[in-house]
Amino acid sequence: MFAILLKGLLPKACSNTYKFAMLLYYMRISAKGRYALAVMVQMAERWGFGENIAVANISKNLGISKIYLEQIFSQLKKNGLLNSVKGTQGGYQLARRPKLITATDILYAVENSLFEETKGSASDKAPEVDKSIRLLVFDELNKKIKETLDGITLEALCDEAEKHKVDGKDMFYI
Repeated sequence: MFAILLKGLLPKACSNTYKFAMLLYYMRISAKGRYALAVMVQMAERWGFGENIAVANISKNLGISKIYLEQIFSQLKKNGLLNSVKGTQGGYQLARRPKLITATDILYAVENSLFEETKGSASDKAPEVDKSIRLLVFDELNKKIKETLDGITLEALCDEAEKHKVDGKDMFYI
């Protein structure tokens, strides 16, 4: 049912970013997954400057608890998406270029249940029902989700965020 609903909501002509937004809306991505995506967009926006970014700065920018963000940064680092530098000038940087990091990479790092194999739906007495549900609903849905998430790069998320910045937000007056 969900796959059919999702398919109807996402016309072929729509962009990957729109598909991604719809997936997030209909899927139950946890706060941790949404925050991880936001963190990575913030990190990618500073990619070209070569600076180390402190968790406290991201916490302030996004209005998210520093302690909670530290857990997310740890998972992102553990999964090879961030590098860290210790010391007074320490912080984090992206481990790869934003165009080489996908939404799949980010969500996989923090959303364990999103990528788990689907369990059986019917009892052992009706294996044909279980197999048909798995093949036509869950396997198809998992394939579409992975295709969509693989098609969204961190660079594309940054480009989309740039389009929606409030006028003058990043403007400095002297």
